[in-house]
Amino acid sequence: MEVWLIALVSCLALISILISRRVTHTNSFYSGHSESGAAPGLLTLTFSQVTTWVFARSLLNAAILGFYYGIWGALAYAAYYLSFLTGGKIIDHLRFEHGYQSVQSFLNDRFGTWGTGCYNFVIGVRLISEVFANLLVIGILFGVAGSESYTLAVIGLAAVTLIYSMMGGLHASLRTDFFQMIIFLMVLAFLVVIAVGGGHYNSELLAFKPFDISEPGPILLIVALLQVWSYPMHDPVMMDRGFIADRDTTRRSFKHAAWISSLCIIAFGSLGVIAGANAQDGETMNAALSRLLGEIPMFLFSASLIISAMSTLDSTLTSSAKMIVKDMRIMPLSIKSGRFVMSLFMLAGLVLVFFGNKDLFSAVAVSGTASMYLVPVIIFSLWGNQKQIPLWSYLGSFTLAMAGAVLYFTESSAHTTLLGESHKYTKLLWICISVLLGGCLMFLIGIVSQKRTQTTVSV
Repeated sequence: MEVWLIALVSCLALISILISRRVTHTNSFYSGHSESGAAPGLLTLTFSQVTTWVFARSLLNAAILGFYYGIWGALAYAAYYLSFLTGGKIIDHLRFEHGYQSVQSFLNDRFGTWGTGCYNFVIGVRLISEVFANLLVIGILFGVAGSESYTLAVIGLAAVTLIYSMMGGLHASLRTDFFQMIIFLMVLAFLVVIAVGGGHYNSELLAFKPFDISEPGPILLIVALLQVWSYPMHDPVMMDRGFIADRDTTRRSFKHAAWISSLCIIAFGSLGVIAGANAQDGETMNAALSRLLGEIPMFLFSASLIISAMSTLDSTLTSSAKMIVKDMRIMPLSIKSGRFVMSLFMLAGLVLVFFGNKDLFSAVAVSGTASMYLVPVIIFSLWGNQKQIPLWSYLGSFTLAMAGAVLYFTESSAHTTLLGESHKYTKLLWICISVLLGGCLMFLIGIVSQKRTQTTVSV
């Protein structure tokens, strides 16, 4: 099967390079417009939204959670894709209600350089983790960590994706996303048909892990429902796609992306549920699926991961370039600067693949917890349009969320046991609740104190 996977990667890489036009204008490179200045249409934007979020790490996580925690694990991961609904509302207020052209400009206006500094730190970590996680999944498909096939697969895909990303930036990303999404939907549909035809979808799948609020699956579902309020705002790939088309197209793309991506994740996660419900003692998910579905479906399973990894990597690199060059203005606004930044982020991702932590979901959970410092920002400052919020409230919420993210990482990796011996997802739930309530409380206190100060001064 490895030979066929190599052939697939080579074919996808060649097509992606061929359809990635080399752009000469910064507006095409950073904003995704054509050389004539035309914005992407609804279908292109929707497919790009979906394929950049239904990425290799997500697919593998959904299947793994389904394998261990049943349908509730798959639904928990699918719940993260409600972020498209909250993300659409965030974009609509940022861009069309308040007139901002980026998240950074909004945060700088409300909280100054500290506002953008904290935010850029969080999304910088997010972008590097995305490069790392998707490269890691590719390596796992080709061999065990450290093997020659593992190393060559990671480096090869990194090089190919970097080449066509540097050619056309966001414009190339949108074009390849459309192509890759069509292929992915065909592969996923074929997988589901095979599973249905084999009689693997039945009522026993629900009974495999019955609903119990104290179990990891339902607990993780609650965590996802808490994190979706801030998760989209800290994802620059999603946010960037909210600033390139007109209001109607943007709104509709977010809504359609929500249901399409959720169905994709549930469908893929259900394959993990099938494996978990039928696994023999000590059998891994891949081994169980191979036994149940056969070699060809498993090839398609791996193929879908490769396709999604490529589509996410190019978008992540583009967002990295936009953040450093256009939003932070650290380098001159040019295509050359963007290509240099892409190279740096790809290199950072490669370093993490070969020397970093290998727990895929930890990256999601840590990133999601860190993003929760933005919940009070969204509720009070963006949607509530409260402009007189003291900086200490913002920094307090940021510090609390960072502490929560670090605590979860150390607890989930068994470096500490400060929260006892309960399951790591139970710990994550309590951390998220504490960060959410603590951040909102800081903002409420800050708003009240500012109003009292203004009243005293006016008197």
